[in-house]
Amino acid sequence: MFPFLPKVLFDYAKKREKEMTEYVPQECDVVQLDPACTANPMFAGCLMVVSEVKPWGVQGYVQALGSDGKPGGQAYYRAQTGTFEYVGKAVWTIE
Repeated sequence: MFPFLPKVLFDYAKKREKEMTEYVPQECDVVQLDPACTANPMFAGCLMVVSEVKPWGVQGYVQALGSDGKPGGQAYYRAQTGTFEYVGKAVWTIE
């Protein structure tokens, strides 16, 4: 499936492909939004914290920067299954 990759990268790509095939989203997951599939281009490539798992995908937020020493808010986004990749778990989340 990945004939153009060196063996080390090929093995990693196969492992990653298997992980993503078996991935089931959970709250507090950190996912990266696929720039090619993101409906709103302002979210393209962003890291998003999953706040809710839905039948069609996930809903979550991207933390915005603040200004003048004040914290920013959260920009919420809905991502369909297949338009994001699992990155890891969030240690702190917004309640």
